[in-house]
Amino acid sequence: MNPDIIPRSVVVKVLISEENIQRRVTELALQISNNYSVLDGFFTSPRLLIIGILRGAFIFTADLTRQITIPHEVDFMALSSYGSTTTSGEVRTVMDLREPIENLHILLVEDIIDTGKTLSYLHRILQGRNPASIKTCVMAKKPHNSISIPIDYLGFEIPDVWVVGYGLDYNNCYRNFPYIAELRAEIYS
Repeated sequence: MNPDIIPRSVVVKVLISEENIQRRVTELALQISNNYSVLDGFFTSPRLLIIGILRGAFIFTADLTRQITIPHEVDFMALSSYGSTTTSGEVRTVMDLREPIENLHILLVEDIIDTGKTLSYLHRILQGRNPASIKTCVMAKKPHNSISIPIDYLGFEIPDVWVVGYGLDYNNCYRNFPYIAELRAEIYS
């Protein structure tokens, strides 16, 4: 999609440009690479496993992992707590990891922290699987949430509005926008 063409019938305004997203992803990848550089090699234990949370974080995870300079593995999980326009408050695992994570360093990659319930749930579930460590990397965070775990790597703080683009969606649409934008209220009202 041409970034100069913003679908005004869908988007109120762009909150984070494609350029700012890519710049921040590069900074986060450098921080992560530096912080995990003590891992000597791919086949040493404990290793780094990056877990992208589907579906929203798939673009962020792909961009981030391509820029992380240390050896790592990638897997995905899918969780659900949303209907088409509201959160149910109940989180459930839709797709689990393929391999055990015991003694691995885990980096959870999430698209957005809205209420914080999804990431808190995931952190608690994975902690019970005895990883060497768990850290979190989040693209965007809204101001009012109840997250009880630290966000180790944060892309952006955003206002409390419905956002789409860069993997974020409304009713499984608009993920393909290369920027993060505020969705028009009349679309989800």
